[in-house]
Amino acid sequence: MNHLETTRKQLEEYITGFRSVIVGFSAGVDSSVVAMAARSAFGKNALVVTANTETITSEDLLLARSIADEFDLHFEEITYSELEIDHYAENPANRCFYCKDALYKRLAELAYKRNIAVLLDGTNADDKDDYRPGRQAALEHGVRSPLLELGIGKDTVRALAKLYGLPNHDKPSAPCLSSRVPYRTEITQEILRQIDDAERNLRLLGFGELRVRHHGEVARVELPRENFDRALALADEIDQAVRSAGYSYVALDLRGFRSGSLNERLTQIEFPMK
Repeated sequence: MNHLETTRKQLEEYITGFRSVIVGFSAGVDSSVVAMAARSAFGKNALVVTANTETITSEDLLLARSIADEFDLHFEEITYSELEIDHYAENPANRCFYCKDALYKRLAELAYKRNIAVLLDGTNADDKDDYRPGRQAALEHGVRSPLLELGIGKDTVRALAKLYGLPNHDKPSAPCLSSRVPYRTEITQEILRQIDDAERNLRLLGFGELRVRHHGEVARVELPRENFDRALALADEIDQAVRSAGYSYVALDLRGFRSGSLNERLTQIEFPMK
């Protein structure tokens, strides 16, 4: 048995120790691996749940349904409005706390009704170094993070996803649409729609890893620097793709793609836990 097979076996055995589980499933690589490991551990008794809200991209929602169908997961969707969560639309620096708190409350209620013991998420070992106020909500609700607890980082997670045969093993990370809106800018349904449409249009042009950051009438597009030459060659197409989503101006960020770039302007004082 090679190292990767050993890691997969270790993950599945670790999850088996929880007796019964609900997996919060975003269709990202991390939660997909946890869902597959839970499926191996408990079969159809492992419940996999996706939150169908305004902030999940239309593509990720379709992907979640597709993976659930292809791998015969015990899959459910819960639908609610994140914009109606107290403080969420105000978009404070700890917005993710309110988001995750609302999600875990709903998953805990579902677990209670179904007599399920443990909530699982897809946090991996590399996430611990990032600013993630949602982790506080996870701790308060007793959510377990098998990848983090076993020290499994992103590269190994992707390798495990490929081993499981998951179609999203090389999918770029895609946090919720609200992460494209500067803190303290009110989040609205229209803004989220604009961002979703603009990013989908850019992916149709063949760009994979990207972000469209919302700055009023301006869309600040982040692409990996190795894509700059191609972006300049397709400048007119990119301009049209983003403007058709409702923006008046399109800017290419010369610093390139970087996850969590809107956190760069935060100071330590702006890092409340709640």
